[in-house]
Amino acid sequence: MSAPAISFSKTTPQLRIFDEAKARQFYLDYLGFALDWEHRFGPNMPLYCQVSRDGCTLHLTEHHGDATPGSGVCIQCGDLDAFLAELRGKDYRHLNPGIEKMPWGSRNLQLTDPFGNRLTFTNAISTA
Repeated sequence: MSAPAISFSKTTPQLRIFDEAKARQFYLDYLGFALDWEHRFGPNMPLYCQVSRDGCTLHLTEHHGDATPGSGVCIQCGDLDAFLAELRGKDYRHLNPGIEKMPWGSRNLQLTDPFGNRLTFTNAISTA
């Protein structure tokens, strides 16, 4: 009898947040993600929610211990120039992003959310 094949699929990062209103302003209004669902164990309890845009899914959590503030994620983006134009067309006074060409050839647009988490949108192609 052979062992079953092991496979891994989609990854969903957890990002620590501390203020629901700021998280909504950044992830929904500014980045254009949609709120898929949210959960609380009761009134006045920490928020845990899922946001997504196209093939990118993120979990945002106010729960202590779920994630480390200041984490970083890389998100592959098909058209960085169009995404940058979209961001620049919005009224978000906390960031003025640009695209950086990296020494290894990729182009990156790095944003820091209000909680210190780094989101690097990149045109880098996975080697998988």
